[in-house]
Amino acid sequence: MNKQVTRSRLWTILAALAAVMWGISGLFAESLFKISSKITPIWLTQIRLIISGVVLLIIAAILHQKPFSILKNKKNTLHIIAYGVFGLLPVQIFYFIVIEMANASIATILQFIGPFFVLAYLAVTHQQVLRKLDVLAAIMAFIGVFLLSTHGNLNHLAITPVALFFGLLSALGEASYTLIPVKIVKRISSLVLTGWGMIFAGLGLVIVHPSFPAIPNTSKVWLWVGAIIILGTIVPFQIMANALRYVKPSTVSLLDAFEPLSATVGSVLIFGLVMSGMDWLGTFLVIVAVLALNFTPKRKIKKFLKREYKEKLAISSLEMALILPAFFCLKF
Repeated sequence: MNKQVTRSRLWTILAALAAVMWGISGLFAESLFKISSKITPIWLTQIRLIISGVVLLIIAAILHQKPFSILKNKKNTLHIIAYGVFGLLPVQIFYFIVIEMANASIATILQFIGPFFVLAYLAVTHQQVLRKLDVLAAIMAFIGVFLLSTHGNLNHLAITPVALFFGLLSALGEASYTLIPVKIVKRISSLVLTGWGMIFAGLGLVIVHPSFPAIPNTSKVWLWVGAIIILGTIVPFQIMANALRYVKPSTVSLLDAFEPLSATVGSVLIFGLVMSGMDWLGTFLVIVAVLALNFTPKRKIKKFLKREYKEKLAISSLEMALILPAFFCLKF
């Protein structure tokens, strides 16, 4: 068998595994919240962002990417701070809040609709022409969230309005962290960008809301925290960064579906979450809708990459917003 084909298949499997790791990291967080009420989303967000950011910058330094040199440019520094505070921070903290209020499955699925906020932003601010497929996908996603929230009954909410609100804020945060770094990611390493972004976001949260609760000092607590940082952040980042050398970005975007699937299946198997038929249907509709939104004909992808190579890319394009997160591995 051709070595290139074999390598591509191997990294495709590893990329799917990375998506699964992101999904099950929510299960580790749910386990932590069940151990003690003193373990809060704010504390966990601070720990995850700061430690993960430091580790990523160490890796960047080992790879001779000079992580500190980027801070000499004031414009770049302000851009990274904005990325961390308005992108990475809301994605992390609102995600954990929904996990605490509901479960990892709901939190992951609601965050998964983030690309639709990107679509809406580009349509309003850049007059991006929507495809029929985009409109159909948006309707499917809305129906999916509706079914997950109500089980199809308008007189009954399956999750609290507050949890739904924070879930949508998490999706909005995912959209902002997709859009904010579109320009700067062309100038600096994604390792450096994400590392500093996480550190600025974590330190900003510490300054605004210092949270130093008396966390139960048990091996189980720190094992789960370590799993969130290592298996839920650092390892999948490295896998995806390398996988994108051998796997097409469009394929990686499709493999993202393993994240909500793993979180949902894990919630059922580990925490005994009871999923009704409407829940499974809603989950299916959301996943299919997002995958449809990420679908781009091959001729458009080739045109996009050609323009990117020549550095004549139209930054405001929908392709840029949807392909770059996978292409540069900015997802956490």
